[in-house]
Amino acid sequence: MRKLNQDEMPLLRAMKAYADRDVASFDVPGHKRGRGTPILNEFFGDQLMRLDTNSLPALDNVGNPTWVIRDAQALLADAYGADEAFFVTNGSTSVIHTMLMAVLNPGDKILMPKNIHKSALNGLILCGAIPVYMRPEICVKEGLMKNVTGAEVRRCLDEHPDAKAVFVLNPTYFGHVSDLEAIGQLCYERDVLLLADEAHGAHFPFHDELPKSAMECGADLSCISVHKGGGSLTQSSALLLRTKRVDPLHIKRVKNILQSTSVSYLLMGSLDGARWNLVKNGRKQLSQAINLSKEARLALNQIPGVSTVAEKRFYDPTKLVINVSGLSLTGFEVYEKLWQEYDVQLELCETNHVLAIISLGDTTADIKRLVDGVADLATRFPGNGKEAHLLVGPSFAPVAQLMSPRDAYFAEKELIPFTAAVGRVAGESIMAYPPGIPIISPGEAITSDVVRNLKDLLEKGAFIVDNADPDLEHILAVKE
Repeated sequence: MRKLNQDEMPLLRAMKAYADRDVASFDVPGHKRGRGTPILNEFFGDQLMRLDTNSLPALDNVGNPTWVIRDAQALLADAYGADEAFFVTNGSTSVIHTMLMAVLNPGDKILMPKNIHKSALNGLILCGAIPVYMRPEICVKEGLMKNVTGAEVRRCLDEHPDAKAVFVLNPTYFGHVSDLEAIGQLCYERDVLLLADEAHGAHFPFHDELPKSAMECGADLSCISVHKGGGSLTQSSALLLRTKRVDPLHIKRVKNILQSTSVSYLLMGSLDGARWNLVKNGRKQLSQAINLSKEARLALNQIPGVSTVAEKRFYDPTKLVINVSGLSLTGFEVYEKLWQEYDVQLELCETNHVLAIISLGDTTADIKRLVDGVADLATRFPGNGKEAHLLVGPSFAPVAQLMSPRDAYFAEKELIPFTAAVGRVAGESIMAYPPGIPIISPGEAITSDVVRNLKDLLEKGAFIVDNADPDLEHILAVKE
């Protein structure tokens, strides 16, 4: 039950009032309300340029907010059922770094699924904690990882009773959630902190057909990318927390280490406005999104060689995962052709799948363009009747962790051919992006399966990132 007046938009209204004043600006930003760079006004508009301000007494300071930012954060926390919330303009990457650095010390163990985003791995490099990888459920037919079960969390906690925290995805990039209520209860019983990467679940609290949010399930800390599912501007995120086991003052100190002192008021203001919209219009807009997703699934499932991934439980229905393995195209090719030939932009692609995210602003016309584009490709590029599903390979399973990510990152390294790297300790992360799940991480053993899988992804057109050698012939390995 919300306790605050969610009709308010304190920060956004204060920004508008300041933008409307006739001010002689002798501060930054240097464009001086757009007068200095009129080309930006031409592209962005006069109002946006006037709203782009720096920290001012009239607009509060996010490092130690005392009025409009404080009130806007309190409204966000109230809307999400959290005790407190912090605006973050460095994206959810910075939120995850903050969560990990705030509760873990060097050498602490944390349980996490292997299909974490690279930001979680980089957070381990920053704080020096040791990952213990949990095994997610596997959908072998689809070649997709789902999420960790309560039983898997219990097994890992039994094997590692000294673990300080459990880190979960709510949901995965492809929409799978776990029985987070059961996991939350287990963590509470074991006195283990529960941290949630909820980057793709910022819309969960605003419709009862969606999975439960991390705060509702007892998480101590949660990261929400409001810009992904909640409608704010790109790179605007928030950190949600319950204060029973976590000190909010310490969280704020860590956040202030990692966040710029020149935060974007445009991004913070968009968080204030997006929260207002979710509370006021979220249920209606999300009902539309869920219904559009259902309509798209029905239509796509009628196309020869195409099917959609659907789960009856523990799944976000706004994530439309389309299996194209029955066509003579890979998911990478479908993604590219839909963009180049039909002006349909998808979220990501894999060997056999593409992902469309259905959210607040989608329309029936948008869904028709997607379905018609896929149907046309299916006619032009039919399969041979033999689906070539990618089995869940070694890159999705935990491998030996020979060093901590932090120690491997700071160790002396050398660039060696992949052919000579098997058995060595990886000194870098390599992944396809999106989804940004590391296939090999610093400190892990380099195996022949990992090498083969990376080569396979490269040959099929995946966008490989973070690799030192752009041709993927060499890898950074820790010197022996």
